[in-house]
Amino acid sequence: MAEPSLVAAGEEPEERAIEAALRPKNLDDFVGQHRVRKQLSLVLQASRMRGRTADHVLFSGPPGLGKTTLAMIVAAEMNAPLRLSSGPAIQHAGDLAAILSSLSEGEVLFLDEIHRMSRPAEEMLYMAMEDFRVDIVVGKGAGATAIPLELPPFTLVGATTRAGLLPGPLRDRFGFTGHLEFYSVPELELVLRRSAGLLDLKVNSAGFAEIAGRSRGTPRIANRLLRRVRDWALVHGIEQIDARAASAALDMYEVDKKGLDRLDRAVLDALITKFGGGPVGLSTLAIAVGEETETVETVAEPFLVREGLLGRTPRGRIALAPAWTHMGYAIPSNVFAQEQLDLFEPGVEAPATGEWAPEGQ
Repeated sequence: MAEPSLVAAGEEPEERAIEAALRPKNLDDFVGQHRVRKQLSLVLQASRMRGRTADHVLFSGPPGLGKTTLAMIVAAEMNAPLRLSSGPAIQHAGDLAAILSSLSEGEVLFLDEIHRMSRPAEEMLYMAMEDFRVDIVVGKGAGATAIPLELPPFTLVGATTRAGLLPGPLRDRFGFTGHLEFYSVPELELVLRRSAGLLDLKVNSAGFAEIAGRSRGTPRIANRLLRRVRDWALVHGIEQIDARAASAALDMYEVDKKGLDRLDRAVLDALITKFGGGPVGLSTLAIAVGEETETVETVAEPFLVREGLLGRTPRGRIALAPAWTHMGYAIPSNVFAQEQLDLFEPGVEAPATGEWAPEGQ
């Protein structure tokens, strides 16, 4: 099995501690997501003016964009304690009942990956969110009795990377839903400037731009790459990080100009050199790069598809024309035609001339 990449690797305890220190503590310090931040600010301000707990909040979007940070900010803005849990940890209704019954008035309960909660727990959560009450079932069979348990008013903040998996009744009970988008390079530069100040790093504008451009539009990755560049600069005795230093450091960590890491390039290289650009099945592609199917599908593919380098077709994965160029290969004359047919008319063979035309013409 290949080693995990820098971009996809899990964090050590020390890394998580540093990451926590870099998190913004209030909405004013939170960079990016202007629409969500403005809407959330209004919701929280209105709740404070009414003297009531905030409505339940749902944050959705890809990993690393700030869902957990915003949950912490909700608690801080409401001057309320925060309870952290996750969907996978709640597999029985009793697990959820134990958490809910121990909440204090006004407390913020954060459930990460809320879509992975068990169905019985979800059904209990409906009543808790709407009526601040749960029914505890005591006994079994005909002798079972439901004991109503009143809950203090609380705010549920849910986070999910797959909002489509949330049941409609649960999704509808959130008073505010915010979808987080990927960051632009200028926004990531602002994130990096703030983090560099907290880490007491000297980085010039070109250095920030170099790191931001390789960060996949994700603040978590940007901060991680900044720390690795910091390590490289420390070892090499460089006091101020510029574009050249940042580029040399990230090249050493195998993160290229577009933000592709070792796994991303291995996927594209296998598609091009071993399968002629595809189409090829996901499991076959995973075997070719020595990774699990789920790793290729969830770690590499989303970014490659978003960057227009890889296509997912009914017949399998294909390397799009920009992938050939980025990997340094000449584009065959029929690549564009085959892409069109694979994406829109699966099963139709592309003409060898490279000029695409509908079937029968």
